Amino acid sequence: MATILDQRPFLPARDYARSLDFYARMGWKTLYRDDGISLLEMGAARLFVQNFYEKPFAENLMIHLVVDDAQAWHDIATRVKQEGGFDEVRVHAPKREDYGALVTHVIDPAGVLLHFAQMDAR
Repeated sequence: MATILDQRPFLPARDYARSLDFYARMGWKTLYRDDGISLLEMGAARLFVQNFYEKPFAENLMIHLVVDDAQAWHDIATRVKQEGGFDEVRVHAPKREDYGALVTHVIDPAGVLLHFAQMDAR
């Protein structure tokens, strides 16, 4: 049987350096970087940020990240937005979704919607 060992979504960046700065301030570690693509890691999660931007794609892309504390991610994103001057970033307070998760929505500098989902919350 074939097995998937990992998944690494490719996120667009309207401003590559700015997106990398945003993710670094959020706590992501850069494993690889060149002029076109960067591989970022946090815990077991990895993603690519690419020096590519297409508005309809970016604004329709959503990434679901399962976390242990949705409120803590709200606090981190709010701090990063305030300290980094990321006026385009939007942070929404944690909200209970119909499927049971407590979710903080964060829209990154390119318009990608990040779902920080605390699955065990009820």
